[in-house]
Amino acid sequence: MNNSLHWIDYSIIIITILSTVLVGVWFSRSQKNSDKYFSGSKKIPAWVIGVSIFATLLSSVTFLAYPSAAYAGNWILLVQGLMVPIVLVGMIWIIVPLFRKVIRLSAYEYFERRFGFFARIYSSVAFTFTHFTKMGTVLYLLCLALNSVAGIPVTTTILIVGLSIVVLTLLGGIEAVIWMDMIQGFLLIIGGLVCLGVLLFVPEGGPTMVFSKAIEWDKIGFGPYNIDFTRLTFIVMVCNGIFYAIQKYGTDQTIVQRYLTAKDEKGAKKAAYIGVFMSVPIWALFMLVGTALFVFYQTTTATLPEGVKADQVFPWFMKTQLPVGVVGVVLAGLLSAAISTLASDINSLSAVCVQDYYQRFHPDCTDKQRLNMGRFFVLVAGLGCIGVALLYVAWEGEGVLGIVFELYAIFSAGIVGIFLLGLLSKKANKQGLYVGISVCILFTAYALLTTTKIEIGGEKQLILDLGAYNFPHHKYMLGVYSHLIVLIVGYFASFFFKAKPVDEDLTVYGYFKNSNNPPTP
Repeated sequence: MNNSLHWIDYSIIIITILSTVLVGVWFSRSQKNSDKYFSGSKKIPAWVIGVSIFATLLSSVTFLAYPSAAYAGNWILLVQGLMVPIVLVGMIWIIVPLFRKVIRLSAYEYFERRFGFFARIYSSVAFTFTHFTKMGTVLYLLCLALNSVAGIPVTTTILIVGLSIVVLTLLGGIEAVIWMDMIQGFLLIIGGLVCLGVLLFVPEGGPTMVFSKAIEWDKIGFGPYNIDFTRLTFIVMVCNGIFYAIQKYGTDQTIVQRYLTAKDEKGAKKAAYIGVFMSVPIWALFMLVGTALFVFYQTTTATLPEGVKADQVFPWFMKTQLPVGVVGVVLAGLLSAAISTLASDINSLSAVCVQDYYQRFHPDCTDKQRLNMGRFFVLVAGLGCIGVALLYVAWEGEGVLGIVFELYAIFSAGIVGIFLLGLLSKKANKQGLYVGISVCILFTAYALLTTTKIEIGGEKQLILDLGAYNFPHHKYMLGVYSHLIVLIVGYFASFFFKAKPVDEDLTVYGYFKNSNNPPTP
């Protein structure tokens, strides 16, 4: 076994990065208009889009965080993923045709048509903030892992990988992103399976021993199962997972945009289901990798460095236990996971900026101008992603970015509540929604201020300490409550305002009405 990377492993990593650039160059020849650039002219096969959705949902965070979580505890984080197919099996039939019918490109056009301009800006700004900061996190974690395993300087890797992703997205548009997602999705699966194979078959006793020890040590489970919202429990993750599923498939531009790239509604639904049902097994795969890692280091002669943290175990295993060539394949899978996520985010951010902002203030712009501005926003988003990742290096992952995340939580809460309110209620109106959003923002600010600690005089203290009136529950519940506040307060507040009748095609009632009475030719 090797303690440093062989030239073969470095070659595999370099080939992965170069292929990203070459795919962008290849598809650049056909990017002649904005429709092609952002929706692929609706000619991409459904199965390719489905794999792209799956690859977009996974990232270097999944590749690293899931194994470390399972190594340190059990599979409770997987509960969120398990809720995705449960919630979406029926909803996809409504969500997909809704977006293909009522929007041109931006998912947040639906929010404007249902509740007015402010709802669109509020939701699109929320998307922009959360994905902008998330991109920097994904890139930073990827490069930190490559540094741990391959010894490549973090700053150098951020610049090389970041610029490669910018070239892919800038030149190739959504078509290059989706086809690259397909390739990278399979690389991710191969990397995970290779690691799992080593972890299951190298220890004496093989898979039977590994699973029996995992069960004996309670490493495969989703507990604690008690009804407790103050800490991370099964019920907290169930609630969180329900809203996560709706948020990703009903309000996230990176997923909604893919519905629009399919040839027809049937293909878009098929792609959505492929994305849903591929994601859960792969999430489970990386949870199993973490569990097997724990058993591996408990039952073999392999050792870990003194004081190693849970999130450092998987990179150490890759560095010291995988043979030459295999390390490169696994790192290529890790690299690919990050590239697919980041390229999708950058293209989607550009699409939102073009349609929600540029086109609104320049309604007479030509298609060529939209295409050029789309590329400009790709460049800005990509460089911004690199900048945020470099800030992580300077601040060692702490400091100013924590404030950015907290501000996002305050001003972007309740997006799923807005979507469900518009979809499920014909009575809801924009005035009622604005009341719901206002209450949501105030509640989120209260919850964050009474649970967030900062260092004052060398001691960690709450920003706002109200004693017994501090927010008592786990922070994962904050998002759940925020969505519910917008939904419930927005609904009842709507009865106090007069509003024009709602277009039923913007609600679930329009879907069932059209299903029961299909239009005649």
